[in-house]
Amino acid sequence: MGTLRAILKNPDDLYPLIKLKLASRHAEKQIPPEPHWGFCYLMLQKVSRSFALVIQQLPVELRDAVCIFYLVLRALDTVEDDTSIPTDVKVPILISFHQHVYDREWHFACGTKEYKVLMDQFHHVSTAFLELGKLYQQAIEDITMRMGAGMAKFICKEVETTDDYDEYCHYVAGLVGLGLSKLFHASGTEDLASDSLSNSMGLFLQKTNIIRDYLEDINEVPKCRMFWPREIWSKYVNKLEDLKYEENSVKAVQCLNEMVTNALSHVEDCLTYMFNLRDPAIFRFCAIPQVMAIGTLAMCYDNIEVFRGVVKMRRGLTAKVIDRTKTMADVYGAFFDFSCMLKSKVNNDPNATKTLKRLDAILKTCRDSETLNKRKSYIIRSEPNYSPVLIVVIFIILAIILAQLSGNRS
Repeated sequence: MGTLRAILKNPDDLYPLIKLKLASRHAEKQIPPEPHWGFCYLMLQKVSRSFALVIQQLPVELRDAVCIFYLVLRALDTVEDDTSIPTDVKVPILISFHQHVYDREWHFACGTKEYKVLMDQFHHVSTAFLELGKLYQQAIEDITMRMGAGMAKFICKEVETTDDYDEYCHYVAGLVGLGLSKLFHASGTEDLASDSLSNSMGLFLQKTNIIRDYLEDINEVPKCRMFWPREIWSKYVNKLEDLKYEENSVKAVQCLNEMVTNALSHVEDCLTYMFNLRDPAIFRFCAIPQVMAIGTLAMCYDNIEVFRGVVKMRRGLTAKVIDRTKTMADVYGAFFDFSCMLKSKVNNDPNATKTLKRLDAILKTCRDSETLNKRKSYIIRSEPNYSPVLIVVIFIILAIILAQLSGNRS
């Protein structure tokens, strides 16, 4: 019923949702027949369905490399995330993880649900990795080694300053940006992007996730995970976990807004990186998560619900982003609209001046592109005049179609 209510409120979400569902069904049918590749692509769908959809559009050779790159780093991240692993066990595994990708026999029991399956059957990932071209293998090994060392460093180190925050995000996400740029270049389709721009692509996504996932991370058992820098949160509360308590709501939102403002510092680099991409499939692969990130920040800004549950874009809006992010004009338009949405929420916040300055710079970049009149806004719009009865009928038809598709698969 929640989905139906959302569609009734936003009826133009319906068509993109149908397309997304059909694309998801199609992706599920594209699982390779080889057991190790089948495992990898099935696991990719389980750990990140939206990512799996976008990756399917890449050329086959690059798609395989990116799939394995993602799973290797997802496995590495699973080791880091598992707070039940003693430090003296975890650190050596993180440091040596890049060597395990060459070992068809290696596995390690940790994580939960699908991540546990990934770790238990990691030999499938190693087998697929060994079938990649040498340039792809070298890029994946290099980034895995550097990321593992960085993660090990922060197992024993708190995120104190904003410089620490940038360094931690570099290790866990900025290096992903560098690695992807290497893979794109190895495929022969893109020039090698600068480390600085590649790093910003990762930092923007990671900082958005850290902001959105505050409550999940702080409530982690047996030990909470704390990534917000003390330099920021200590201005508002004595302990990071104090932000989740109702009596600190005003200060919590102010702290949240400063975190969002910090994340916005990477946007102009991200726009430059995407502007320089040439291959349409690689462009969409990079652009969709970035648009999702600015949209998520717009939802999170000045929103106390970040400290009460999960704040994210509705499924219909996500479907629109995936469906309609095809050109740089679309990206400029989405960043413009979401930045306008965020700007409308800025009030007498302590960081309002800095926030507005960063937003105005983003808006200027989007305007200067002279592409804003070449796309249809799907974020800021007038309400369409759809009949609720018609929407219900279409929704029922959609349910029948999906039921038939499910029947065909079984």
